[in-house]
Amino acid sequence: MSQLLTPLPSVAQAAPEPLRIGGSSTVFPVVQTAIEAYQKGGANRQVRFELKETGTSAGFRQFCRGQLVMANASRPISAKELKACAAKGVSFLELPIGFDAITVVVNPKNSWASRISTQELGRLWNRQATGKVTRWNQVNLDWPDRPIRLCGPGKDSGTFDYFNKAINGDEDNSRTDYFASENDNDLVACVAKNPDALGYFGFAYYQANAKRLKALAVLGKKGLATPSAQSVQKEAYVPLSRPLFIYINDKALRQRPELRKFVIYTIANGLKFVKLAGYIPMPSSTYRLVESKLYRHVLGTAFGGDLPVGLTTGQALQRSLESIKKPEFR
Repeated sequence: MSQLLTPLPSVAQAAPEPLRIGGSSTVFPVVQTAIEAYQKGGANRQVRFELKETGTSAGFRQFCRGQLVMANASRPISAKELKACAAKGVSFLELPIGFDAITVVVNPKNSWASRISTQELGRLWNRQATGKVTRWNQVNLDWPDRPIRLCGPGKDSGTFDYFNKAINGDEDNSRTDYFASENDNDLVACVAKNPDALGYFGFAYYQANAKRLKALAVLGKKGLATPSAQSVQKEAYVPLSRPLFIYINDKALRQRPELRKFVIYTIANGLKFVKLAGYIPMPSSTYRLVESKLYRHVLGTAFGGDLPVGLTTGQALQRSLESIKKPEFR
């Protein structure tokens, strides 16, 4: 899915190059909300944006080729992607913008499942389940002998990577016989149309379709928790809570003042935009720290190419912002 958010250009002037943004479908609603708010005011209406949701991995491929000024990401940049960016001379800023709770959902007509454990999710979604675990009672003996229809993100999705690392121990460890899409609206429809369906995707898409879906509580190492702002902020929704990011091309940030103004505006209003988009905002004091990271122009990733599954939300934020506490940035 893509959306071209473009004001009508002046007849007398050539339209300027749009700010091309792509990547995560999870982060897409946050940036879409920011763009719509930004373009409501004065001269900002003349700034052109091209916003696409292609999945985090696809977004990073374009970003590291220099084709995007900003990449939306539902996970940190990987070691492979870091090498790709370095090979093309692409340096960047990594800015956290909020939190997500990966939400496991079923159809509202499902009368038997209200909770699921991480072990049951692993039994259902790991690669050994392909073609074998196909009925509800194979996941939990108390559930009926009915076929199960699975709906989940495709391989270009950061949600796919994070979920499989958290549940199956490896980001590539996933069954393949399911309906897959990088567009979360397709996954919503997949579950909403089938009483025997189960899927997973970002919290905002569940929130926007709560009447069409039923979220399951997840039993993990910290006990049973439902996906919510409160459970994420209290660090109880483990291991399916995660930070969300935007990545900014350093060269574009220096050379295109309209990009810098938009990024400053987005971070300054991040708490509001993340909440409006249906996700979980960071504390207001944290957005000030992210602004400091932007103003001080701190380059690179704080995660070293690793996927930070297992960290609490607080630990992930601390790692993401620790670079501004180094002596050269104090």
